[in-house]
Amino acid sequence: MTSESGRTVADAPYVDWDARAAAFDDEPDHGLRDPDVREAWSDRLRTWLPEDPADLLDLGCGTGSMSLLAAGQGHRVTAVDLSPAMVERVRAKLAGHDAVVLRGQAADPPVGERRFDVILVRHVLWTLPDPARVLRRWRDLLRPGGRFVLVEGVWGTLHPVGLSAGRLTALLEPLTAAPRVERLSGDPRLWGKDVDDERYAVIATV
Repeated sequence: MTSESGRTVADAPYVDWDARAAAFDDEPDHGLRDPDVREAWSDRLRTWLPEDPADLLDLGCGTGSMSLLAAGQGHRVTAVDLSPAMVERVRAKLAGHDAVVLRGQAADPPVGERRFDVILVRHVLWTLPDPARVLRRWRDLLRPGGRFVLVEGVWGTLHPVGLSAGRLTALLEPLTAAPRVERLSGDPRLWGKDVDDERYAVIATV
């Protein structure tokens, strides 16, 4: 598909996440091993999430670095990923925290009738077919007054892939109240380096 700015947003390529799990946390914004990067994401997350402890669903959680930050801030976390190797690493990270780790599809998570105060998704929605349908499904998992925290972007210049902020807010407008975009490209602490592509978060309340 093509974004409103004219950039081509290609379908996500196939990735063997089990094969990538062992090295996944080597990226600064994945493993959050650097104290400055970890603090930068923790500070952002604190402003995006409710002040009081909340039930949070982290979809496509990878190795669980964001889940760990949320749990450390007192939230009750349910983390979901399809890759068994990723799930194994999430369970190790979240051991001792108020958290549940499930293996399943981000687009249709295996949470039964449970409802949540927050759905947190980072760099996942752009990879899923029919994001409008996926967002409708996720909205049904939120309690009234619940919120989406969606971190996305458009990566690359010659052959950009991803989901632009304009496109995502357009998809959210029928489902939520006044989606708010927070630009993230200008904060190199989040990425462990300077970046010049489009990276952002959208916070939207149901």
